[in-house]
Amino acid sequence: MKVKDLSREELRTLVKDAVEDALVGLFGDPDYGLELRPEVIDRLQHSLKQVKGEERIPAEEVAKRVGVKW
Repeated sequence: MKVKDLSREELRTLVKDAVEDALVGLFGDPDYGLELRPEVIDRLQHSLKQVKGEERIPAEEVAKRVGVKW
């Protein structure tokens, strides 16, 4: 089947699917669906405990400090 033979809705679906596939390819998470190893989970939990009670800086503030447009 050729593009010229597609209905408006079929063409719209084709373009939408192509754009979605391209965006997932560019911005998708390559680790999606994978599980963290137990030692990684432990390290993350330990890290969170260390920063508990310490001042946290919002991402917007960090961006401003380093000169990145947010």
